[in-house]
Amino acid sequence: MATDVNKQAILDSYAAVVGQLPDVAARARALAGEIDRVYLVGCGGPNRSMLPVEYWIEHFSAALEVRRYFPAEFIRLNPRRLDARTLVILGSKSGTTPETVQAAEFVRGKPCKVIGITEKADSLLAHAVADPILMGAGAGGGAMLMLLLALAGGLMVERDKWPLFGPLMRSLPNLPQVLADVSAGNEARAAEDARLLKDDRILYHIAAGPMFSTAYVWGVCVLMEMQWMHSVPLEAAEFFHGPFEIVDQNTPIVLMKGEDPSRPLIERAERFCKKYTERLFIYDSADYEMKGIDKEIRPLVQTQVVQQALRRVSDRLAVWHNHPLSTRRYMWKTEY
Repeated sequence: MATDVNKQAILDSYAAVVGQLPDVAARARALAGEIDRVYLVGCGGPNRSMLPVEYWIEHFSAALEVRRYFPAEFIRLNPRRLDARTLVILGSKSGTTPETVQAAEFVRGKPCKVIGITEKADSLLAHAVADPILMGAGAGGGAMLMLLLALAGGLMVERDKWPLFGPLMRSLPNLPQVLADVSAGNEARAAEDARLLKDDRILYHIAAGPMFSTAYVWGVCVLMEMQWMHSVPLEAAEFFHGPFEIVDQNTPIVLMKGEDPSRPLIERAERFCKKYTERLFIYDSADYEMKGIDKEIRPLVQTQVVQQALRRVSDRLAVWHNHPLSTRRYMWKTEY
């Protein structure tokens, strides 16, 4: 059987993050007048946690330029505008991701400002930056998103007089409870969806805008990495430019809907999929209560809410497949 949801353990995993949100936002506010650009740098899950933050800075801020990079590409590209008016935010949960540590070393001698986010003070990334932000050991999957949103909010309230800073800072401390409730509340559906998907080795995920973060993390960082499934995330904005030709009545598709400006894009894909496949699984952030999250802030945290619900599906798939989520074939075991 899949492990039962331990709501207290989820809350405990976020305790260190919740406690420092005001300080993290204050740090961003202090830096805001000194920067014009934000470069988000990370691999895998951290990189995709940065995607919603990139989206919302682009959406809300007229003052800040924002870009997101994979560390290896960032180093090779060596952006010409990496100057004293640039803030580089590096993210690695373990703090040992080689490319991210290398990126920290790469920017060490440059005039840009640098922030590193990781779990523990004794990690390589924490040692490579002057004043790291620490999530705490065992930090939940949404911890980096919470810290990134606090940083982005602090920057935007100073540079753009962003009106949602207050609602954001009121809402973020309540997110861990929301995630615990979502995990527990999705148990019955997760068990049934996993049963329906257990024999599929190819699975497609469609999302739009910031929700593509969830499609990628669940499809690549969980199902591909942890279940060795052929799991393909697709952008709704690109779906009708090739990928939709793969759909027939037996094609399993998980469609992830958000409450952001990209929603019409995913609704278009939804209409098509309802017409041509009998195996459509829809996860909509609007279906979750998100108690304690201001209405205006729901779109900013929606990615983690849907990801939390889907994680319970992968927990169940791991049981059906007799393949624990901790199993790896190459990662941490071979040279690559």
